[in-house]
Parts: sequence; structure tokens; C-alpha cells
Amino acid sequence: MRIIFYISVFCLFSVSFAQESIEAVLQKFNTDSIPYIKVDELKALPEKPILLDAREADEYEVSHLKDALYVGYQNFQLENVSCCIKDKERTIVVYCSVGVRSEDIAFKLKKAGYKNVFNLWGGIFEWKNHGQDVFNLNLQKTDSVHVFSKAWEPYLKNGIKVY
Repeated sequence: MRIIFYISVFCLFSVSFAQESIEAVLQKFNTDSIPYIKVDELKALPEKPILLDAREADEYEVSHLKDALYVGYQNFQLENVSCCIKDKERTIVVYCSVGVRSEDIAFKLKKAGYKNVFNLWGGIFEWKNHGQDVFNLNLQKTDSVHVFSKAWEPYLKNGIKVY
């Protein structure tokens, strides 16, 4: 009887403190104002999209998707994007760690008239979790990914966690 009690308590605590999934986080924090694109869909696009990294500079410096342009989050300036990306029909994929900050930046682009803007579902974490390459500032492949904080680290399953 005592063993059943301990198993029940363990199960209750495990469920109560279980880490949310990336999907649950996106449902909790995002408004679905921007369509998602998943890793496999991004890789299958016939034309290479413009990739925008909506994380902070220290995160981008650790690693980023190949050819991604740093636009930041706290210091995001729409003018910096609009001067570089004139074609508002071009496919743009914005990403961050898991897809929360990138939705905000993608929404600003959509409001500015960009037509084909997507949010990378699961961000750079999901990209790396799918075994895709990330690159450091020297354009060398790396396994390191900045996880922003301890609270976000469980979502990165594949790679070296950097703070």
C-alpha cells in the first residue's frame, strides 16, 4: 500500500512540474498573427528565403542559421530591414530561440507591407533539434546555441547550451 502511495505522489509531482512542450509555449505566448513554417518546410522551399534573426546580439554571435541577418529584438529597427529588403513580395522567415520574439518582429514586418513573412516554428532550438547546422561569427559550423536563460534550456535537445 505504501509503495502505491509513493508511486501516486511521484506521478502527481511529475505531471505538475513537467516541462511544457514548445507547442504549449507557442500556444501560451503567441497570437498566431503570423503563419508558422516548420523546419522541414523551410528546407523544402524552392527559393531560398531571407532569414532574419530576432534574438539579441550575444545570442546571434554564439550561433545562427547560415546567411541569417541579425535584426535583434530589443533594438529592432524597421528602417534597417526596409533599406536592405526592398522587395516586399520576397519570402522572409524570422526566427528566435523558440518562436515567441520572432512573432513580434514578423508582425512588424507584416504591418510594414511585407507579404510573405513566416515565423520559424520552434526557432533555432527546433532547427538544431532536427540536426540542422548552425554557424558562429567566423561562419564555422558549431554545436553551440545560446539558450537565453535556464528557463528555456530544456527546449534545446540537440546541441551545446551556452548562456
